Amino acid sequence: MNHVDSVTTRQLVRAAIDGMLGSLDPHSYFLAREDADRLLAWRAGELAATGIILETIDDTPTVHAVYPRSPADKAGISPGDRLVAIDDSSVSGVTTSVIRTWLLGTVGKQVTLSLERGSVLEPDTLRVRLKYQPIKPVAIAATAMADDSTGYIRLQEFTGEAAKELEKAVQRLVGSRKAKHLILDLRGNPGGSLEAAVAVASLFLPKDVLVFEIRGRSKRVDQAFRTSRDGKFRSLPLMLLIDEQSASASEVVGGSLQDHDRALILGRRSFGKALVQLPFGIPPAGDAVWLTIGYVLTPSGRLIQRRYEGMSKERYYSLAGRGGSESDTLDAYVTTSGRRVEGRGGIAPDIEFDAPPSTPVWLSVASDSSFDHAIADSVAHSLSEATWSAQTWANSASVWEAELLPPFLRRVRARLGVAARTTPGLDRAIARQLAARVAEVRWGSDARDELLLRSDLDVSAALEHIPRLESFLRRSGSDVKSE
Repeated sequence: MNHVDSVTTRQLVRAAIDGMLGSLDPHSYFLAREDADRLLAWRAGELAATGIILETIDDTPTVHAVYPRSPADKAGISPGDRLVAIDDSSVSGVTTSVIRTWLLGTVGKQVTLSLERGSVLEPDTLRVRLKYQPIKPVAIAATAMADDSTGYIRLQEFTGEAAKELEKAVQRLVGSRKAKHLILDLRGNPGGSLEAAVAVASLFLPKDVLVFEIRGRSKRVDQAFRTSRDGKFRSLPLMLLIDEQSASASEVVGGSLQDHDRALILGRRSFGKALVQLPFGIPPAGDAVWLTIGYVLTPSGRLIQRRYEGMSKERYYSLAGRGGSESDTLDAYVTTSGRRVEGRGGIAPDIEFDAPPSTPVWLSVASDSSFDHAIADSVAHSLSEATWSAQTWANSASVWEAELLPPFLRRVRARLGVAARTTPGLDRAIARQLAARVAEVRWGSDARDELLLRSDLDVSAALEHIPRLESFLRRSGSDVKSE
């Protein structure tokens, strides 16, 4: 070897494998034995995590989603943040699949993450210190009534128990709470197992209908997944909320229910990633290559995976959540009732909502420093019991902005030495988070969740479309009854 530096054969082989996989598709990857062992240890409950779900965008490990109330969530880490280093070790050139294993550790151990936010050319930097905590995957993040007749469930991940948890949650809402409609929130849901997607979709569909298909180069890969029984809630009027962070199994469920005219889809176009992968072992070290063997298609024949052939990785990732390139043709697909739906990758909503305001770095730093807790906790303890209840507080948005926002911004500007410029939309978002903390401290976590739900702009917009939902389901001929 004539190279000036010392390089092992294993390093060269690994680099060669990564290069070959990169020429195939953006999602096939190599996993070394030691990294695979860490994943197994985590699944066995022997390691803890930070709550970050990563995806690669523009060849950069990027936060795809954050588990609610996880260490990352409490530190103010947001989807779109770019991971630069872990404990001062750069992650440049390291595959996301490997980085995920590096974000695992023993309970209570601290880890420092360096991140970037905003413009790639002139990014804001963020450095946070987290403690690893046990994070048990839980499918249902919230169950409540959005109004007197509409139930709301947030499904945050397609775990093995997702369908069972969802069935119980829906039953509570339609049973004891008398819900006549349901909003199923898949925003920020990164997916999970395709088997869970079939089970979830089956709750809302009749027997023996197609949920999705897998197609591969080899006919042995081709497979159709259908419902095996009549869904318990096949007659319940249903809305799905999706966004640019809804991926994989979320898109499978959304596409299936949309193609069968079973649900009205609202929000923003989904991420556009639905592939089937299998591990292939590499002896003797025990390493493995996870290779893409098939695509996922919705019942109408739409390809959920965005196009990646003939474009650079940078170009591919720059189109995340945007449904392919501008040059892609708008192929026509039709639902069961003959309604036209759009292809191009991802799931396009029937009704599109505006994106929320982006989170500035100073706000995440303030959250990591507990500035928000200091202000909110003080207000929580000063509220008069005779004047305020959880319900009156949840309906007092003008008070949130008047009483919580000014002292919070003053503290941020004084402690961090930044201008902390805001917009009306950002003001409302900050005040809402502060108010939720007040509700949690004063009345408990249920009050916090109720406030966040009642002040969610997407949920409020969805409620306005309930009449359209019923009209849509009647026109499509779905077997839906609303009493």
